[in-house]
Amino acid sequence: MPQRMGFKKGDLVLEVGTAADCDENLRTGISTITGTKFLDGKAEEVVDAVIIWWRDGDGDLVDELMDALTFLTETGPIWVLTPKVGRDGHVEPSDIQDAAPIAGLSQTSTIAVAPDWTATRLVARKATKR
Repeated sequence: MPQRMGFKKGDLVLEVGTAADCDENLRTGISTITGTKFLDGKAEEVVDAVIIWWRDGDGDLVDELMDALTFLTETGPIWVLTPKVGRDGHVEPSDIQDAAPIAGLSQTSTIAVAPDWTATRLVARKATKR
């Protein structure tokens, strides 16, 4: 379901939290759409999107989101991919809802993207006009 995530040709995507349980079909689908390889935390480029594979027990989600923002364009999304309900490492949706505003992000949507993974789209909150 990577087409539902809004990636386009030429997008640079930072990927964080990759492990053996990540969905390879989703990863391949995203790379096929963008035509680029995923960047890792050592990258110094500004990226169009960030994918965070996040499981219960991975640490502090607010810190991870803040780190991701340092690489991201102003309009790019952060996708937090979490195991679905009943899968090892499942993360409660409220954990993401609580962490996002602390990091200056708003949750826009949550979609099923793979048999075992759900993706939550976060974007930077717009500065309020005075």
